Amino acid sequence: MNREYAQYLLKQTCQDYNLIAGDFSRTRAEMWEGFEFLKDCVAQGERVLDLGCGNGRLYKLLEKQNIDYYGVDCAEKLIDIAKFLYPEAKFQVADALSLPFPDDFFDKVFSIAVLHHIPSRELRAQFLKEAKRVLRKDGLLVITVWDLNPFKMILTKKWKRLLSFLKYTSLKMFTISKLDFKDFFV
Repeated sequence: MNREYAQYLLKQTCQDYNLIAGDFSRTRAEMWEGFEFLKDCVAQGERVLDLGCGNGRLYKLLEKQNIDYYGVDCAEKLIDIAKFLYPEAKFQVADALSLPFPDDFFDKVFSIAVLHHIPSRELRAQFLKEAKRVLRKDGLLVITVWDLNPFKMILTKKWKRLLSFLKYTSLKMFTISKLDFKDFFV
């Protein structure tokens, strides 16, 4: 895909989410069933990034874990909603391809239903590199991607390259979600 066109699509996605922010937030007031396991992934005092946080609903799930939560999204209106709903958390508008954090800053990075919004292989690779850059060497990166055939994906060379790209020595596949047959957690 042409990089200029991919950048246009990315910008358009952010603008579209700004247009629908109110309705989008109302339909996502609660965390989806099947994400409760994320509470077990964090420990007290850890610094956690919600990459593509939308209205901040992941914070609602994790707020009792006593963590240092940061939420970023490209949609300013969704960030405004998140700040209103959860004033005690840290939210900011940011580009997921160029995060405003130092290297090795986070213990955990969660990116729920974001990667499929990134157009082009090149920009998705940049997204993953940036998530890895801000994550501590022994940190945990959890990415969800909707509507993939997990069995086919596990067996493909592309998937193996992605895992090797991330260079994690221990990676746990969490299972297929109860939400939809094809939801997949890594």
